[in-house]
Amino acid sequence: MEVIRNPRRLVLSVLDQAYELSKKHRHVNDIMSQNVVTTTPFITMDEAAKTMGERRIGSLVVLIDCKPVGIVTERDLLSRVLALGLDPRTVRVEKVMSSPLISINPSATIKEAAQTMMKTKGRITVFEDGRLVGIVTASDLIKSMPKVRETMLWVNEFMTEGVITADEKTLVSSIVKVMGEKKIGSVVITREGEPIGIFTERDLLTHLFAAGRSLMIRVGGECSSPVLVIPSRITVHEAAFLMASRRIKRLPVVEDNFLIGIITARDLVKAYAM
Repeated sequence: MEVIRNPRRLVLSVLDQAYELSKKHRHVNDIMSQNVVTTTPFITMDEAAKTMGERRIGSLVVLIDCKPVGIVTERDLLSRVLALGLDPRTVRVEKVMSSPLISINPSATIKEAAQTMMKTKGRITVFEDGRLVGIVTASDLIKSMPKVRETMLWVNEFMTEGVITADEKTLVSSIVKVMGEKKIGSVVITREGEPIGIFTERDLLTHLFAAGRSLMIRVGGECSSPVLVIPSRITVHEAAFLMASRRIKRLPVVEDNFLIGIITARDLVKAYAM
């Protein structure tokens, strides 16, 4: 377990410098991902998951006759397929995708994008003159999170209290069922009660679905390790800096070396959207 006491004392890397530069961006067209990966409603969720895993992305925009009509995400795979005991090889995207799309103009401010994301509870697609030009995720927003009153609050005001854990010998199939049922994106993995790693939605896609591997294996070998944790008394802005520079979307929170909660990129966006 790696504890980051003060993110600002980290040695500046190329990623850190990129983060500092990106905070100058104030509009959606500055931060959106322009290469939107698309799919059709007729492929299976197994195929969709493989594509997301191979591309290392968390969603696909769904097209019908070249027109964007919906979006399917890694959370849909967990909550609407695996948690229900359904076989992703037989469930088609059209059965679980979200529609209609949530959209915003590229000239909107990142503050407006954050507020839209919190109000609609989903990823935001970017349209200009009726044409799909990008997509905005919580990870995109935290890369440009400014140092303002809202982001100087402590992370413990926005974290989810309590952390779901599982022993390293637990099967991945059991882990993903819990994640889907509880609608969470990660589980902290332990060995003899001590945190050794974290298993996330992205690990599921990249390590297993993209490789066509079975979920009937122990999670210990598939989690991201070591797990990076933060103390409760750092700011939302510092947590955003750390997530952006390390390219991660969630951080367990500790107090006196005990896990007390977890904060995600979406939690940080919620704080900024206030």
